[in-house]
Amino acid sequence: MFSFLETYPWLLPIMIFFGRICDVTLGTLRIIFVSKGERYKAPIVGFFEVFIWVVIISQIFSHANSIIAYLSYAAGYAAGNYVGILVENKIAFGYQLIRAYTQEEVSELIKLLNKKDIGATFIRGEGAISQVHIVEIVIDRKSLNQAIDVIAEFDNNIFYLVEDIRYKRKGIFSSDNISKSSRLQQALRK
Repeated sequence: MFSFLETYPWLLPIMIFFGRICDVTLGTLRIIFVSKGERYKAPIVGFFEVFIWVVIISQIFSHANSIIAYLSYAAGYAAGNYVGILVENKIAFGYQLIRAYTQEEVSELIKLLNKKDIGATFIRGEGAISQVHIVEIVIDRKSLNQAIDVIAEFDNNIFYLVEDIRYKRKGIFSSDNISKSSRLQQALRK
């Protein structure tokens, strides 16, 4: 299958290196899909991950005396972890919950978030010293930094947590969803 490697042996370490980058990157994505409960995406990604790995490992075994092949395998693994993290951050798959705690009046924060098409829920709470205002925001990961910027701008002493959400149901997540919901309600009234 890879007889060209006999003619061009210098291609072997390159093939191993880039193959490992691909399979480790896919492994990172598969783990994310499994953790998010994506039962259809995870097996498909896993299939390609293992297929690439088998091809690469077969080349390692067929060239068992090549230290360059071993180094390429290890370097590809390390680079694959790095690339996997970059890809995961780029696709920003899933939703997160931001829970912000402040002693400031939060009506202005809610308005600032709404201007950015970010929905929020306000809850009153009792802290160790005084009353606190809790703002909960469910947001897609791509919009996380935007929401954090608004929160930090509102109160530079604000305490907030960010948690991954495995499942969500319903809710208002952007003005696009609000307008669809409004149109649906108007249509139902007619």
